[in-house]
Amino acid sequence: MTERRSARPSAAPPPGGSLVVRDTLDDAEASAVRALVARAQHVDGAAALIENALLRLRADDGCARHVLAHDGAGVGADLVAYAHLDLSEARARVAAECVVDPRHRRAGWGSAVVARALLEVDGAPVLLWSHGDHPGAARMAGRLGFARVRDLWRMVRPLGAAGGAAAPPLPAMQLPDGIAVRTYEPGRDERVWLDLNARAFADHPEQGAMDAGDLAQRTGSEWFDPAGFFLAERAGRLVGFHWTKVHAGEAAEPAVGEVYVVGVDPAEQGSGLGSALTLVGLHHLAGLGLGSVLLYVEADNAPALRVYARLGFRHAATDTQYRHPGLAP
Repeated sequence: MTERRSARPSAAPPPGGSLVVRDTLDDAEASAVRALVARAQHVDGAAALIENALLRLRADDGCARHVLAHDGAGVGADLVAYAHLDLSEARARVAAECVVDPRHRRAGWGSAVVARALLEVDGAPVLLWSHGDHPGAARMAGRLGFARVRDLWRMVRPLGAAGGAAAPPLPAMQLPDGIAVRTYEPGRDERVWLDLNARAFADHPEQGAMDAGDLAQRTGSEWFDPAGFFLAERAGRLVGFHWTKVHAGEAAEPAVGEVYVVGVDPAEQGSGLGSALTLVGLHHLAGLGLGSVLLYVEADNAPALRVYARLGFRHAATDTQYRHPGLAP
């Protein structure tokens, strides 16, 4: 069955506004985008751009495109909306995200930057994320011809420290026979970890595609701590990992831990290694005095949902992905 492509939407900004498309952003533009994301997150409770998009605001490898909308024209005009395009798989699909300043919503800015983004991808399908399943994003997606295709759950568990809510005790850690756990060593483990990650996430649209550059960006980030990156070995061979993350607190918001990613070699599936590694990381985060921990999991991954529910996690929010078939020529 041939997929029907959509007619070209209007990409005109609201009256008095202006749109600009960039292959790269300068420092001032990147800072303006980060500030816009922060303003939206303060209102929405969820970041509008994923970590990879924020890391690549200043990338110049041709794999990103940026649509910026300003309320006015020329120097000094306020940035009020932004769309990010990940072109690393441009022939197959393009991943996109957008954010609109809370003070300028319901005025057409989101539709303008997304419609302009659709014109930038030569008819390729576009996958657009809405973090927090925002109703405004659902309305915009419907107007522009997107269909809802994927839900990602954010799950949260109290740890009971740092003033957190009462928490059920963590189960004791028990590793499968023959498994030894150590922490990640920069300069030694990059290649073997990338190989394992590719095996563990061969069917995952984002995680499985990580390369050496992506890994270097993350391990070079301020939040990276090798003491929270756990590797499991069997007879000296890497077979699993749990990479934890700590989100620093701001103002009255306490720091929060994250089960950043847990991966297991397909040959170890069913051994209990994934659950054991999850607990290794949770005990580590609890030991840091954090009040809660979060994770992201596909909403249709029933086995993983059962594991996390048994460990005390509960559904807190949903990120939604919409798909556009591409514009007709």
